[in-house]
Amino acid sequence: MSASLLREPEVLRDIALGDAPACMALSKAVGWPHRVEDWEMAIGLGGGIVISLGSEIVATASWWPYGETHATLGLIVVSPQHQGAGLGRRLMQGLLARTHGRSLLLNATVAGTPLYERSGFVAWGGAIRQHHGTALAVAGPSLDEGAVLRSMQASDLPLLELLDQAATGLPRGALLRAVMERGEGVVLERSGKAAGFSMLRRFGRGFVIGPVVAADDADARVLVAHWLQARQGEFLRIDLPADSALSDWLVSCGLKAVDCVTSMVRGTLPLARGPVQLHAPASQAFG
Repeated sequence: MSASLLREPEVLRDIALGDAPACMALSKAVGWPHRVEDWEMAIGLGGGIVISLGSEIVATASWWPYGETHATLGLIVVSPQHQGAGLGRRLMQGLLARTHGRSLLLNATVAGTPLYERSGFVAWGGAIRQHHGTALAVAGPSLDEGAVLRSMQASDLPLLELLDQAATGLPRGALLRAVMERGEGVVLERSGKAAGFSMLRRFGRGFVIGPVVAADDADARVLVAHWLQARQGEFLRIDLPADSALSDWLVSCGLKAVDCVTSMVRGTLPLARGPVQLHAPASQAFG
């Protein structure tokens, strides 16, 4: 159907959990690997909208609140058959109306950047690069004296929420709980105190590593190497800051560097107090 025929009667409404299969088909049409289960997780964690034409969902967008001041936007998809009809603009208007004046963060593709700029977003200097591939054989994590890497337990979550907030400036307990429920994690300890953590869950073609929270690149490498060794021969994905010191190492481990997105903000950036940093997000959408 041409864009000229898409004037009425498209309908915009709030997304529902039952929309996950249709949203999966929509994201597959634009080359994204999300499963129905991935969409169900995304819908359950936040809010969103869909635009339908008759019985067909032709566009969707989601948002995830982190406290009362910030949110991330993502999974903004318009069916290839209906692009150029102004649906992206309607999605953004719907998201802005629903996020109640929060400062908004997103990671923008090249194609999406002009729409976001028109909606008041600006690039803030960050960029995220995706690495994926079949993990090659790697050496186990090399721990310094006094360091311990152990399995994450549900009882760790309150402390890990504090570490994550120190790294991101955002209260993301619901996200961490959702990732743990669907996957597993490891905690890096020194002298009995948590110094960082990483998580892994099923996603798309295989597994995704993230979030990874650590004080420095060396600790982040330990936390990522655990999953590379544990999932050798399986398809893994991780998203990193484009200037990450881990990038070349990951390529040597079989996870090639692919597309890069631009980090944008509408409003103010959250204040991360450190000393730990977010070395890999849970996803490009969640942050």
